Amino acid sequence: MLYSGRRVKKLAARIQNEYGALLAQKDEELARIKEENTALKARNLVLEEERGEIAEALILAKKAGDTRSSEQMQEREVERREFSLLADRCRSLLDMLREKYPDREETAMLARYTEELRRGLGEEDDAPTGFNMDDVIAPKQPLDLAKLCRGLGLMEENS
Repeated sequence: MLYSGRRVKKLAARIQNEYGALLAQKDEELARIKEENTALKARNLVLEEERGEIAEALILAKKAGDTRSSEQMQEREVERREFSLLADRCRSLLDMLREKYPDREETAMLARYTEELRRGLGEEDDAPTGFNMDDVIAPKQPLDLAKLCRGLGLMEENS
């Protein structure tokens, strides 16, 4: 089937109209996408500014927290020193009271308070530990060094 000039022109016009409509549709879609892109870029700039402000706020908060933490550590150290001084003063007063009034209730009360201070500060008790230096310097019986070393785990048992 042969095409006449008129049919070809009609076909070309129809194709041109279809492509024109498609191009117009694509142009509208492109314009919409560009508009959306512009809006998104603007929103992105706003979010970037907010992110920068938040980052600055976090840095300032961290510095403030570090400063406060340092101040709290210094305050705790001052309090610990004050309690230590109080405990030392109580110990010296207790020693004086024990010399003058060993059997008085007030002396026992101060001893309990001093012990509580000592425990609160994490200090060791002045109670005897079971180690007697006199036994080391002047033993009452001859020392068995092999038995002592085995007891300390420094020497193996002989079978």
